Amino acid sequence: MVRIQFLLTLLLATSATEAKEYVVPTGTDVGHWFTLLPGDATMVRFSEAAEYRSTGDIVLPDARLLVIDGAGCSLELGPESRGFTRAVADQAEAMRKVSSRYVLRDFGSISGGRKGVDLSATLGSSISDCRFNGQSVAAIDLRFCLMARVQNVLVTLPGDKGIVVRDGDWPGATWSNSQSNSTVLEQCRVFASRSTTTAYTVLHSNGVRLSTCISEGGPVAFDLYLSAAIDGDEDRPAGNTVVKSFTLEDFHVEHKATQASVYVNMPARCSVDLSRIHWNGPQTAPVVRYVSGQLNLDGIGWWNPDFRIHTRVSAPRINVDRCNNLLRFNEGKVEGGRRAGALELIDALPGNERLSLTHVRLARPSM
Repeated sequence: MVRIQFLLTLLLATSATEAKEYVVPTGTDVGHWFTLLPGDATMVRFSEAAEYRSTGDIVLPDARLLVIDGAGCSLELGPESRGFTRAVADQAEAMRKVSSRYVLRDFGSISGGRKGVDLSATLGSSISDCRFNGQSVAAIDLRFCLMARVQNVLVTLPGDKGIVVRDGDWPGATWSNSQSNSTVLEQCRVFASRSTTTAYTVLHSNGVRLSTCISEGGPVAFDLYLSAAIDGDEDRPAGNTVVKSFTLEDFHVEHKATQASVYVNMPARCSVDLSRIHWNGPQTAPVVRYVSGQLNLDGIGWWNPDFRIHTRVSAPRINVDRCNNLLRFNEGKVEGGRRAGALELIDALPGNERLSLTHVRLARPSM
């Protein structure tokens, strides 16, 4: 009798932990179908049709882990849809939801909508092997997404922004309690439209890494916009005290920026590492517009003599190592109080009228 009860208990426990897969039926509105998704779902597959449509948002349920497999399909979103999204009312709810995790993968295309993915309050989620086309606001918007990974993603003709990594913007969220820390973007490409403002945006998030990414297509205001300025005030150095590092490596730029290729306004003690960037052609705007942060440039092998680093503060913290010898600072001599080789004081903040190289270092230039 004891043995029978033990086997029955084991069978029930096994059944309760089995993965449960649901297939999105053909001809259904995906957003509506997700509102009916049973709570035991561990995987959703888009394998019954080559094309799907969602008129509105596709609201994801809370889940320890939910895998969403596009199976190569095309998903068309209505013009007001935010795509795959989460309902977050305030920071208290975000804290309750943040243990949820999602894997979104293998969509041949996600087209239209305001956003393709609008993910909030998750831990360890990933988006991989997807193509996003023509979202009006942003292809991917990550808010309070800790340790997220975006990999092998192609963004084509976004209306405003390509990929955004940032803090929460709901009631109770601040720059210190809702960051998308330790998020990684790897092998992504943004092909800009004529209206695209920014390819990659990172706001108030620590330990973010962009690796082997591309920005190309139409001209953008910024290829990378990196800021931790409190209250969005870019007319003063960033005041966020909890952002400590950012890394960009193997970044390829195939077009011209209108304001700056890379914008940096990070906390004074934040290490901003930019390595192996290649600008494939002349730039009319500065390749870097600097406001604040410990800026480290490394391994930039090609440098056009006309490239400029613009600083808004008189004493920038910039370290240059193993870069092309055209990236230099006029042997430490400042011309007119504002320019030293590739570095120039432009649009100076109040009290920053004369450029100082006290905290500028140049090491191991190429011959």
